[in-house]
Amino acid sequence: MAGKTAKASAMTAKKAAAKRGAAKAAKPRKTAAKSQSRNVTRPALLAGGNPQIAKAAGDAPVQAYIAAMPGWKRDVGRRLDALVARTVPGVRRAVKWNSPFYGIDGQGWFLSFHCFTNYVKVAFFRGTSLLPVPPGESKNKDTRYLDIHEDDPLDEAQLAAWVKQASQLPGWRM
Repeated sequence: MAGKTAKASAMTAKKAAAKRGAAKAAKPRKTAAKSQSRNVTRPALLAGGNPQIAKAAGDAPVQAYIAAMPGWKRDVGRRLDALVARTVPGVRRAVKWNSPFYGIDGQGWFLSFHCFTNYVKVAFFRGTSLLPVPPGESKNKDTRYLDIHEDDPLDEAQLAAWVKQASQLPGWRM
């Protein structure tokens, strides 16, 4: 008889637990709607504060990347984007490998930038063909870099000259 009583108790406990679970599942949660409406999804920041933006073509993903850049780097991103747009009307934009890319339709990509911990790195894919050659060397024989640190003055005239020259060269095709 003791076995029957234990089985009955266990069965009753299971039924009660199932009813509690069903009641919880059926009951709407008021806090869920509030937290979802307040939940603004901000892109994750990868190493060095580089925003994680999904690969996509167009201006919108590039603007999302720039908006997600941390601190002073956001201003640098805005200035770079505006300078490229002014210098190369009709420039093509995309985000690839968590970096904004700029190119000419049918010619390929000529420039990209990327956030690192202490600087923003601008990559000119045919940088060795630019005059003067940008200062940062690369493992790739054609690519040259310009690193922009927080307190660096930005020589917009030189940068615009490089952007214009780079946009007129055959771009990097992927």
